[in-house]
Amino acid sequence: MSIEVRVPTLGESVTEATVATWFKKPGDAVAVDEMLCELETDKVTVEVPSPAAGTMGEIVAAEGETVGVDALLATISEGEGAAPAPKAEPKSDATPAKSDDDAAPIDVMVPSLGESVTEATVSSWFKKVGDAVAQDEMLCELETDKVSVEVPAPAGGVLAEILAPEGTTVDASAKLAVISGGADGTVEPAPRPSDEQSEPAAKGKDVEDAPSAKKAMAEAGLKSGDVEGTGRDGRVMKHDVAAAVTATKSAASAPAAAPAAPRAAGDASREERVKMTRLRQTIARRLKDSQNTAAMLTTYNEADMTEVMALRNEYKAEFEKKHGVRLGFMSFFTKACCHALKEVPEVNAEIDGTDIVYKNYVNMGVAAGTPTGLVVPVIKDADSMSFATIEKAIAEKGRRARDGKLSMDEMQGGTFTISNGGVYGSLMSSPILNPPQSGILGMHKIQDRPMAINGEVVIRPMMYLALSYDHRIVDGKGAVTFLVRVKEALEDPRRLLMDL
Repeated sequence: MSIEVRVPTLGESVTEATVATWFKKPGDAVAVDEMLCELETDKVTVEVPSPAAGTMGEIVAAEGETVGVDALLATISEGEGAAPAPKAEPKSDATPAKSDDDAAPIDVMVPSLGESVTEATVSSWFKKVGDAVAQDEMLCELETDKVSVEVPAPAGGVLAEILAPEGTTVDASAKLAVISGGADGTVEPAPRPSDEQSEPAAKGKDVEDAPSAKKAMAEAGLKSGDVEGTGRDGRVMKHDVAAAVTATKSAASAPAAAPAAPRAAGDASREERVKMTRLRQTIARRLKDSQNTAAMLTTYNEADMTEVMALRNEYKAEFEKKHGVRLGFMSFFTKACCHALKEVPEVNAEIDGTDIVYKNYVNMGVAAGTPTGLVVPVIKDADSMSFATIEKAIAEKGRRARDGKLSMDEMQGGTFTISNGGVYGSLMSSPILNPPQSGILGMHKIQDRPMAINGEVVIRPMMYLALSYDHRIVDGKGAVTFLVRVKEALEDPRRLLMDL
């Protein structure tokens, strides 16, 4: 009996993932709940366990392939002695899976593009007609309105025909190319790095850079060693190359500006026009849709951080000694927000159709910057936690976020969010809502400023606070009241103890 291995639920708002690593190959024995492969989403890494014991059969989604929720990843032949089910077993029983299509032409089809995606654009071909290819070697890259999809070779051989050139838009069932089976089926995988460059060995890693990154580096005149990789195991990704190119241009901008005689305004050599990728177009559209859905408004205030800083300095050594965690500012802000949300519950609510859902608990989202982007882990029931418990939770979530180990459950269910742009030096900003939440508090840099206190000008450590809120559910009075209560709690932390 054949058991299907499918993509598990990836979490709220996540519809697709990339197959990062297979831990098993066809023919391997597997046990129940043994890890078969690892998927990467734009937020977390997800491990896929075996649903049954048996023998690994066909791997449907190869490494690097993008798959949607519930997509078929592989099959398992149930039972300890069950035989594997490779695709081309009937054609040959004397050669491995890579070579059993010895001389028969093999179609390269568009892989699964994910839920609701019906077409893609061929952005790059990494091979040309007549090139030898190894099984699973990347042939081309497709761009959809959600992600970039790399297409691996289904078998080793020679690329005989390219049916969809670069720039062609293809549907989800289109044929991209044809591979003629190799004479002996012994094409070595991924020969290009050893032929063209030896950077991976020099960099001390045995992972190959993304094909799209290789193409981008070639176009920019960069080598792999010139780019810092943020992908798995240091793999250089396409966005890493873009960042390196931007940094190079910034470094060269001062000398480039030296000539006094400007060129004509229409001189194309002073401009660069690059077509937006389908992914970037979608990001732009969705960000605008997010703003259009909510009636978003931001109100501002400022807080004198003198008392919080004094209290923190007085007790931080004793606090760390007893609780094993540093006393930071985030626990004060979390406590102050929980306190204010009790008085202004609509900021902790959400709109569901024509209903307003009030939450009698606070699941606090804490925005955290990571090498791969911004994530928002959620601290469940933060309103019932102590300062020490909050600090431990924030430290643990932040560490797991930086390591890419957050689970989807840890990023779901938030009712309110705090974003600390001050760690990057931001003095003032308007944070954008995290739907379906109705409020987000923006913290900023603490900066000494002259303030009028009791008729005298004194220097105080001040922070601007910003509350962005959904005006459909939160009125101006409620938003201002919330921010004033946060300000009061920070300027006199004793109010938190007295529940005032």
